[in-house]
Amino acid sequence: MRTHQLVLHWIENELSAGRLAVGGRLPAERSLAELLKVSRTSVREAIRVLEAMGVVRAGVGSGPEAGTVVISDPAAALGSALRLHVATRHLPVADIVETRVLLESWAAAKALPDAPVLDEAAALLEAMAAESLPANDFLALDVRFHLALADAAGNAVVSAMMGSLRESIQGYAADLTANLPDWEATSCRLRTEHRDILAAIRAGDGGTAALLVAAHIEGFYQEAGLAPGR
Repeated sequence: MRTHQLVLHWIENELSAGRLAVGGRLPAERSLAELLKVSRTSVREAIRVLEAMGVVRAGVGSGPEAGTVVISDPAAALGSALRLHVATRHLPVADIVETRVLLESWAAAKALPDAPVLDEAAALLEAMAAESLPANDFLALDVRFHLALADAAGNAVVSAMMGSLRESIQGYAADLTANLPDWEATSCRLRTEHRDILAAIRAGDGGTAALLVAAHIEGFYQEAGLAPGR
């Protein structure tokens, strides 16, 4: 095991045992290096890895923001990793879209009709109806709308995964709008589908909401030229 991995393993054990928790601070760099009998370089390398993973935030200097603090931001880390893997073209975008359909269908089926976040979803629908709204702005609001629906299901893991998947293909979805024959017609259809999905969730009809979400996602990508299996 490489020395920085020893540090990662120690921190993982501390978190699992409850001796470290969100908001807690890691020992000082020198203290941790002496405790684990590794170099301070190895400690710094491990901290950088944990920062990239969204597990800690490292502050410099003195005061309340100094030191390495345990946080929890899984969506940011997963999103960054997925974006890089999508960029390598090793993960087919069609497979990511299919995974999105599975997660969002489940979330729509389980969404609570009275979840407060649905009010935010409704406000986003109003913003999407603004006249002459650029496609990129529409898609950014669309991302927030779908994430709000996922949050209404109350599953933190699904919300984090959904955020990562949508973040990883948001740019790709924007590029696909160039393939659409009539963006105005498409955006109008998408808004109608959004309203129908939200109405089904608020009516407590999770089954219908799940079917509508699946058709909504697949319909956009098929219209833009990303047919199943491509």
